[in-house]
Amino acid sequence: MQELDFSNANSYFDFKAFLFKMLAKWYWFVFSIAIGLGIAYYISVRKLPIYKMSSIIALKDEQNSLFANSNTSLTFNWGGQSNKMSSTVMTLQTRTHNEKVVRHLQYYLQYLEQGKYQKVDAYGRTPFQIDVQQDAFQLKGKLMKVQLLDDKQFVISFDIEEEPQYLSYYNYAKESSKQEKYQPGQYIDTFDIDKPIASKFFTGKLTRIDGDNTESKVYYIQFLDFNSVVKNYRDIVVESSENGGSIINLSLTGNNKDKLVKYLNTTSKILSDDLLAQKNLFATKTISFIDSTLSEKASELDVFEKELNAYKLDNKIIDLDAKTERLKDKLISLDMEKEAMEEQINYLDRLKSYLQNRSTYENPPAPSVVGINEESIVEGVQKMVELSLQRSKFQYLAKSNLPKFKDIDRQIDATKKILFETIDSFKDNMSQQIKDIEQQLKQAEKEVSVFPKEQQGLLKIERRYDLTQQSYNLFLSKLNEAKLIKASNVSDIHIIDEAKDVGGHKIGPNNQLNYVMAIFFGAGVPLAVIFVLVLLDNKINTPSDITKLVKTPLIGVIGKSKLETNKAVFAQPNSVISESFRDIRTSLQFVFKNKSIEGAKTILITSSISGEGKTFTGLNLASIMALSEKKTILVGLDLRKPKIHKDFDVDREKGVSNYISNQLEYKDIIQKSNYEYLDILTSGTIPPNPSELIIDNRMDELMNRLKSEYDFIILDSPPIGLVSDAINLVKYADTTIYVVRQNYTKKGMLSLLKENTKKGKLKNVNVVLNYFKVKSKYGYYNYGYGYGFGYGYGTYGRSYLNKEKRNKSLKRRIKHKLKNWFS
Repeated sequence: MQELDFSNANSYFDFKAFLFKMLAKWYWFVFSIAIGLGIAYYISVRKLPIYKMSSIIALKDEQNSLFANSNTSLTFNWGGQSNKMSSTVMTLQTRTHNEKVVRHLQYYLQYLEQGKYQKVDAYGRTPFQIDVQQDAFQLKGKLMKVQLLDDKQFVISFDIEEEPQYLSYYNYAKESSKQEKYQPGQYIDTFDIDKPIASKFFTGKLTRIDGDNTESKVYYIQFLDFNSVVKNYRDIVVESSENGGSIINLSLTGNNKDKLVKYLNTTSKILSDDLLAQKNLFATKTISFIDSTLSEKASELDVFEKELNAYKLDNKIIDLDAKTERLKDKLISLDMEKEAMEEQINYLDRLKSYLQNRSTYENPPAPSVVGINEESIVEGVQKMVELSLQRSKFQYLAKSNLPKFKDIDRQIDATKKILFETIDSFKDNMSQQIKDIEQQLKQAEKEVSVFPKEQQGLLKIERRYDLTQQSYNLFLSKLNEAKLIKASNVSDIHIIDEAKDVGGHKIGPNNQLNYVMAIFFGAGVPLAVIFVLVLLDNKINTPSDITKLVKTPLIGVIGKSKLETNKAVFAQPNSVISESFRDIRTSLQFVFKNKSIEGAKTILITSSISGEGKTFTGLNLASIMALSEKKTILVGLDLRKPKIHKDFDVDREKGVSNYISNQLEYKDIIQKSNYEYLDILTSGTIPPNPSELIIDNRMDELMNRLKSEYDFIILDSPPIGLVSDAINLVKYADTTIYVVRQNYTKKGMLSLLKENTKKGKLKNVNVVLNYFKVKSKYGYYNYGYGYGFGYGYGTYGRSYLNKEKRNKSLKRRIKHKLKNWFS
């Protein structure tokens, strides 16, 4: 078991380490930003330009000037409607309206040409124009190549690669689709220009446009999904004037200015035509109603005329006498009046039934057609039509539960209720007037009864004929009046400023923003990585990490040794590492002085787990003590994993375990190190019960003997995080050095030190940070200055470091630099 997993109960985020880490990894930011800028450049040069085109229209209530001040009998020439502005703005964004525009312009057919980096929209730049037959199936989604051979012929082709495919066809008139299977290969056909085409791929006609000779240039066409195209153009921006005026601003963005201009102008034209058609709706329906009535009257006239001629011929009567003629005129006048009232009643009955049985009310003829000029009825019908039109427009943009939609329904119901009451009242009045007329007719018919029988028969026939004739003439007059009103109506839409390409209009792409975002994200990626690394880093990296986690004194920092031997002090007595151990020795002297420890001093070396450098620390601490001419012994008490015998090339089989088990005597286990003032006592033969040996009485005898002969006794013990041997050795130690290794010891492992110190298992403990790099991954260039421990080296200490650097070759310095960068 090499390592234990400790939870980091005392974790914290080190902002200082985070900042130093960013400074140390500056090249990460440079590299990442460079990549970001490269990607931004790659995208920017391939992005197509974006243009914004606009137009301005005005909405006005244009009354028919021909009848504005006249007393025309047809009063259906209404000009405005409530909420017309909001309704018009909404209409321009509806699916239905934009479908009309897309169909009219055939924008579901895309023209393309090969650009520098990609295929681009070639609408308005092709030397030809294609007229699509909308009620035929067209090959959808496949990119088809079009090339003009000459002024008479062209070629359409496309390829199917690798495996059979099902290709889609679409009928843009019926909005239906189908699929057909194609085998791999090239599909190509030659067609005549300006002649109808009915091929498997395309149905329509290609027309040549005058221009430069571009027969050799290749273009592409592609039939798109109709609903997707309509959805894109529904993004048209429609803005009404802020002051509530009648001005509407239209704008559209895209990659092709010609396409945008044509769409904006066409959407205004179709809107104008639709509003004029709605404005003429009463007139159109009234004309249709009068036409059907005139047809019936004409048939009646023909029948009555034949009957009249036959009667005169049979009875040899040429004409009525004067008295009978006067009575006939009176009867016809009364008949006309009665028929007009009955027609009005019939109209009101049909109107009431129409309003009761329909959900939309856009098609009733004008009440004035039958002579109803009652203001409340005429206005009521007009309002019903207006509200119905509004409701039809809202149903594409609003659901039935929306407030605006419900408000229109409430207005319709209220208007309908008032209109029904007015109709009933008007009918009652008409019925009473009809009764009065019928009384007058009876009186006049009594006067006719005294005339001769032939005169009475002729009067009866002529009466019916003249009545029908006058009715026919009246409706004919109304028909002409309705047609005149319809012809003189004008749309409420006025184009103030049509869309036009006058240069410019480019609004994108915003390449500057792309580069700013590239720098932002380029810096953000390494920043986030460093933040996560620092946040998740649970290892000891700096001396401040130790001081923040435990209150145990930090008495020294040992740099990373690059020597192949652990005997760094003996190998290079004047090195930085040697100075580090001298600093620790000095700190220990103050510790012993403060604790009033006299005579032999025993120092226990331990750590949390193996691999943290206990043996290296103990060995070199013993070496530095020996160099100060203090009689020192290094005792290997890690009975499970003995190491020090390798460094000093001594016999491992003669050591502590052999002495405690009575195999050898004291004089047999002490070995010379070949260095003056330094002896070695190895751990001996690996025993089966190391913990029991440590607590044996013979161990007490050994320690007492050592204290009587040596100035410093360095105990190299096992890690306390793995076994209990070190805890059992604490009683022999005057101080304990707890070794922590940079970027190896986890922060949570120091909880062992904190807990054992609190419980008194470890006494007089001091911490040493081992394997500290001169330039760590957190950017700490200084390894001993300013941390509140030791006494520093000043100019003397730095001179050794400079000497080492000067001795390095250029190759080694470059290698060292690169290694530090990527550490």
